[in-house]
Amino acid sequence: MSQWRRVLAAGLIGGIAATVFTIIWGILLLFKGMEPIQISIQEASISGMLTGALCTFRKLTGAKSTFFCTLLGSMIFLIFNGFSPWNINLEKNSIDAGLGTFLVIILTIWSARKALTGIELKSFDRDEIEILAIRIFKGIGLLFFIIIVAFPFVYMVITSLKSQMALLTNPTDLSISFESGLAVLIKSYHEVWTTFNFQRYIWISTIVSVGTVGITLSLSILGAYSVTRLRFPGRIWLSRSILIIYMFPAIVLVIPLYSIFSQLQLRNSLIGLFIVYPATTLPVALYMLKGFFSTLPAELEEAGRIDGCSRLGVIWRITLPLSLPAISSVALYVFMIAWNEFLFAFMFLDDPNIFTLSRGMVSLNSSEVPRQYLMAGAVMVTVPVMALFFWFEKYLVSGLAAGSVKG
Repeated sequence: MSQWRRVLAAGLIGGIAATVFTIIWGILLLFKGMEPIQISIQEASISGMLTGALCTFRKLTGAKSTFFCTLLGSMIFLIFNGFSPWNINLEKNSIDAGLGTFLVIILTIWSARKALTGIELKSFDRDEIEILAIRIFKGIGLLFFIIIVAFPFVYMVITSLKSQMALLTNPTDLSISFESGLAVLIKSYHEVWTTFNFQRYIWISTIVSVGTVGITLSLSILGAYSVTRLRFPGRIWLSRSILIIYMFPAIVLVIPLYSIFSQLQLRNSLIGLFIVYPATTLPVALYMLKGFFSTLPAELEEAGRIDGCSRLGVIWRITLPLSLPAISSVALYVFMIAWNEFLFAFMFLDDPNIFTLSRGMVSLNSSEVPRQYLMAGAVMVTVPVMALFFWFEKYLVSGLAAGSVKG
């Protein structure tokens, strides 16, 4: 009896998955410029239900079962769609039809098996229904947010690899032509790197971001340690008011800062950024490190003081090594803020020789500059910080969660 329950559940999940992935592939075909496209939701749902039910009759991890289900499911999908899925002419666009069919079916099978993994469905009670429903909605929600986040970046990369003629012909086309060669594909990046002086902008942004990280960490480590371990008048008030600066939007602060920096002759210089950036990142860095330092046992530091270490020696030899995850997450957070900051850089910098990367992007936002150059510059701004984020992701997650519970 549980097998039939499993078949019904797999059919339901398969129908939902096939419908969702059929719609996604149809939208991609529209962006490619292929018209007219017809998304047959009813046919996709029925073929997905049959494919999902079919994949439960075999072992979940068998390669032969996957191949058999994919082959048979693809045939079912093509039959129900009249051998013309998405109304594609198979003589002209057989690759698009075949690839789309394969992706829809293989993702349908994977979704059905993933959702039913670890669920016996012996009684189909409330717990099993809740687990199954949570997995279905979680998968749909995750897919939705992945598309929302990834699509702009993918579109940006593809646009940066196109020629001006291709963009004027069909600006929404997501396909890339490799016939012209690699040199033509990356022409936009070469022009942005050389003609628009982005190599200098990257170097300046790196200096400003790394300098901001160094200044912020130097002050926030000492400040957070003082608030956590030392006893002095106003400590509690300072501890509770660390984030008060975030009550004021940056646009409110930029006008008085512009006036003050102009009078002090700090405008149009990197020194002004080295003052403003740490001032805006320091409160969050203090708050994050304070929460982590409060979780460290004070007995370890007392043992170090007994062994003859000074207060700075205890911080250097005991506190900092134990706080590397939190410090790494704070450093990454501060670096991302300084790297992507635009408002203060736009207001304070007028000399193109000291533009940061985000400030230099404004020079590409012009009707005289081809759009692929703007997209190439955007990719060059985004990729370094994305690479750093994925490289240090484990430190970021552990550091953010480290101070959440005191004990």
